Amino acid sequence: MILVQSEQRRGLEYTSDDAAHLRREQPLVPAASIAGRALVTVIAIMTFLASLTAGTAMLIADAAQGWQGAVSREMTIQVRPVVGRDIEADTAQAIEAARSVQGVAAVYAYTKAQSEELLQPWLGSGLDLSELPVPRLIVVKLARNARLDVEALRKAVTDRVPDAMIDDHRLWLERLSIMAETVVVIAMIIFVLVMIAMVLAVGFATRGAMAGNREIIEVLHLVGAADGYISRQFQSHFFRLGLRGGAIGGGAAILVFILSGSLSALMHATPGGDQIEVMFGSFALSAKGYAAIALIACAMGIVTGLVSRIIVFRHLRRLT
Repeated sequence: MILVQSEQRRGLEYTSDDAAHLRREQPLVPAASIAGRALVTVIAIMTFLASLTAGTAMLIADAAQGWQGAVSREMTIQVRPVVGRDIEADTAQAIEAARSVQGVAAVYAYTKAQSEELLQPWLGSGLDLSELPVPRLIVVKLARNARLDVEALRKAVTDRVPDAMIDDHRLWLERLSIMAETVVVIAMIIFVLVMIAMVLAVGFATRGAMAGNREIIEVLHLVGAADGYISRQFQSHFFRLGLRGGAIGGGAAILVFILSGSLSALMHATPGGDQIEVMFGSFALSAKGYAAIALIACAMGIVTGLVSRIIVFRHLRRLT
């Protein structure tokens, strides 16, 4: 009985020394492996998609805010040609009536040539529009800090020009607001899906690394190694992988936005470039957008490390 206990003690001492030797000579989780490189690639792709989604949502939200600011400070008066009335006199009357309303900062009317130019995108150029009843448009600029009574403006204008129509752009503002909110919601859904996919990938990679080092983990646990020590080895390893993948994906997304901004600047004078700039802005991401991408890249590393630590802790608790 004494000999058996002696042999068991000797075996336990050898196992402890061997575990200590393993801890000194090599890390618990291999620093470079095929699974590690694959995980870095997956995290880089996920970070790239999440950063593109967040950056594009911020671009569209900024553009929508600019549209809403510009549209909300303007109103349009349309003076239609009516038989028996002078459209030029009606236009002048409508301008005078609009200027008399409190809260109006400036009023100006499009000339006949400018009004006809507005129809060229739909009717084409080179047409003689002199015989067509093209209405005259009057733009009303609103004061920034003043509150305008729309009904008072409508009454003042229609009292002098009964056939005038006033558009306060409320419908357009509602559509812009709905569009911006929809883009933000879609971006949040995509971001959540990307994070879920990344967590699953990290979970599979952590379990694979634990399976490959199962004997070492069990020996360390047997000789009394703290669960915190073992889990920290996995956490630091996967944190470095996540940070590396996040830096690659975030850097690629930043490069895409820089190239998009440069291309947008080159196309500024072209008709297509002007249309894109009107819809989506200049594609120049603000400093806040680049900071958000950097934050996403760092968050990928933190989430990767935390997920691996939680999985290892749960596994070690099942061993007790």
